[in-house]
Amino acid sequence: MEDKNTNSGFVLFTEKPPIDFYKKSVQEIASLNETIGFLEKKSVYYKGFKNKRGLIGATAAVSWEPKDKTYELITYRQKNKWGKKRFVEDQSVKKMDKRFISTFDNFDYKNKHNRLVPSSPCPVLYGVRGDNADDLVESKNIIKSEKFDCWLLFESNQGTDEHLIQKSINDIKSYDSVITNGIICKNPVTIQGGHVIFTIKDSTGKIDCAAYEPTKEFRDIVKNLIVGDEADFYGGVREKPLTINLEKIEIKKLSEKIIKVENPICPKCKKHMKSIGKDQGFRCKKCGSKSNNPKMKKIKRKIEPGFYEVPVCARRHLSKPLKKLIDHNAF
Repeated sequence: MEDKNTNSGFVLFTEKPPIDFYKKSVQEIASLNETIGFLEKKSVYYKGFKNKRGLIGATAAVSWEPKDKTYELITYRQKNKWGKKRFVEDQSVKKMDKRFISTFDNFDYKNKHNRLVPSSPCPVLYGVRGDNADDLVESKNIIKSEKFDCWLLFESNQGTDEHLIQKSINDIKSYDSVITNGIICKNPVTIQGGHVIFTIKDSTGKIDCAAYEPTKEFRDIVKNLIVGDEADFYGGVREKPLTINLEKIEIKKLSEKIIKVENPICPKCKKHMKSIGKDQGFRCKKCGSKSNNPKMKKIKRKIEPGFYEVPVCARRHLSKPLKKLIDHNAF
């Protein structure tokens, strides 16, 4: 409780509350005052500690009615190990990952990141996520680690995309989590810090999208988008400036990429013309003839229609990985 980020709370209901509170909590913003008002109205026994924000998550959890669900097996460290460096062998995690295809987000091979291990000095040793509870119980027998004290298996909304709502651009608000269809209207640019920003539009408006530096190689996909490409864009919405922080995209349609390879040749002088200025065409320096027809070439695109997602090391827990589509046809 002395940790500044610990703001626990518990709720005890005699009847299951409506799912509406859960939906608002994961898809929009549920305030603490709103939560306490909801608990008081339902005559719920509850207690919040410190700033009491844990009451929001506790109430949402009880309100949840899973349409889709996953599981997480969490192992807990022995108390004398708390706060010390963890030992969870990477090679054994890779072995487990390849054996149990029902598990997901175990290891980022490209970025060499063991996703099972928390980054904080908490009592958790590791957590394995998956669709099959029996596989998760078996997984701990393959993972080599320091001795753990105990383990628990949780029912979970991780990897379900339950936070996302389909919206038109004009309806998107700060802190939403959305799926929106749009067409690129401003090419991607890389800004300071390695973040990639571009703009999309639909019939209702425009909005920026961002692939931030922690999304690593996902930015290479985004950089290859061009004006005219159409896609569904998935992600949480930043407040200022209003921006979709991309979790994944599904490219629906690619436009043709045509580039200028040669200035037009003067039909009289047989010499290449020179550009007059941006969007002003070309002119022969010798005789003054003009042309707006440089030699163009269609370039093969480096991306194809389909789904693309951020790497495991950058994935939000609620985001449904494409692996679930490939392995289980369950996307």
